[in-house]
Amino acid sequence: MSELNWDSIYQEYSGKVMGYISARVQRRADAEDLCSEVFEKVFRKMEGYDQEKASVGTWIYTITRNTVIDYFRKNRPTAELDENIASDGEVDDSLLNNETLSELAQALKKLPQELQDIVVLMYHDGIPMTEVAKMMHLSYGAVKLRHQKALNMMRLSMGVGRD
Repeated sequence: MSELNWDSIYQEYSGKVMGYISARVQRRADAEDLCSEVFEKVFRKMEGYDQEKASVGTWIYTITRNTVIDYFRKNRPTAELDENIASDGEVDDSLLNNETLSELAQALKKLPQELQDIVVLMYHDGIPMTEVAKMMHLSYGAVKLRHQKALNMMRLSMGVGRD
């Protein structure tokens, strides 16, 4: 890689790499971190670059693409989940204000075991949803959806929200 130097590579490709990453990663800070990671890899691997296998642009694009793929493997996005789904620790006030604890207990007993576990861990034991997900070997999104399903089933069972 004698004819190319680090400065010229960075100047020519940093904007393109940042544009590629920004189009795929929502958070600007994450995109900037990934861009830095890409150029760190490029710098470390410069000696191993073979211009006969690929152009510099193709080589950097491949590193960039693989870095973004690794990012999504490590950080499975949950942004696609409906924003109306209850957040960590959020309880529907009408559920608690309109019903007695015994009615809540009866509604809880009607839930499938997995949903009971989620509700008990979160509300009785005070464990955050992220930790419940780890404990149950489920994704955060899966626990969030099951949590919402459990609350909806309890509402139906208790007649909350019906006229």
